[in-house]
Amino acid sequence: MPFVHSKPWRVEFFDHIKCPEHVRIPTEDCDAWTLNPKHRWVYDKLAVALAQGLEAAPHCVLPPTTSYPVFSKPITNLKGMGVGSRIIPDEATFVKSFTPGHFWCTLLKGDHISTDAAVVNGEMVWSRHTTGVPLSDGMFDYWHIHKETMPELESRCGAWIRQNLADYTGMVNFETIGGTIIEFHLRFTPQWADLYGQRWLEAVVRLYAEKRWDYDDNNRNDLYSVILWGLPQRQYRLPPASEVTKARATTSISSIQVPFYENIDPATTSNPPGGFRLAIINCRNLNAGRKAASILREAIKEAPSDQFLVDGITARHK
Repeated sequence: MPFVHSKPWRVEFFDHIKCPEHVRIPTEDCDAWTLNPKHRWVYDKLAVALAQGLEAAPHCVLPPTTSYPVFSKPITNLKGMGVGSRIIPDEATFVKSFTPGHFWCTLLKGDHISTDAAVVNGEMVWSRHTTGVPLSDGMFDYWHIHKETMPELESRCGAWIRQNLADYTGMVNFETIGGTIIEFHLRFTPQWADLYGQRWLEAVVRLYAEKRWDYDDNNRNDLYSVILWGLPQRQYRLPPASEVTKARATTSISSIQVPFYENIDPATTSNPPGGFRLAIINCRNLNAGRKAASILREAIKEAPSDQFLVDGITARHK
């Protein structure tokens, strides 16, 4: 299975897609970094900020007093990209917030958009845009994969690719705020790959195997990825298979991912401060996705409070 990934709940997205054995297609940043040694610099978020003319520097360099508030985040973090990010309102707070490996930059305003794109020899040949509906503390209620194109954003991203990755062929992902790139990834978004469809995944294989893009994307529809949250730092039981089947009962549901284990400490997983991901429901109808989330919410139970973990194995107090 040449799609490289480590999430067993996404195997169903890729295991049926035919792909030459010598081809490796990353779906996570650690693998993308390994497979693209020439372009690893794009994971340096300070370099990406400076390349766009933003005011930015490592934490040891104080921002000008006129620059506050500023945004602070890790320079490079391939797992949990935004962990530790925060707005710093003034110099007094900044001095108390020095964090090794972090940098500050201009606080951006505008729409926060995630863009998956296909690139052939530095030219962006396909793109699809997604916005998240935020809750709080880093959580999103759902992601909306838009059917509409965004010509101005596509023009900006395309120009950046031509300037900085003229010899690159493969999938990429932009995170932008107000049209400015805040993060860049040498892979597509795996969370909703099934919503793009099997033909799209086959086109991705051709892109990596044959260095060409061939995909008819004229019949787009709005798509959604709904997140079911639990309380942070809690242990949960997996839902019964019958309840997952019940939640998937309509054709509007594309997939249900249950991204946790019963015998792994929740503190070791990548989750935002405000919650713990219990399920991801990919769907073509938002109401159907919410209904499936309600079914799973009733089915996923919190583990007893006397349960704890020893070397990754569930045990009980004696």
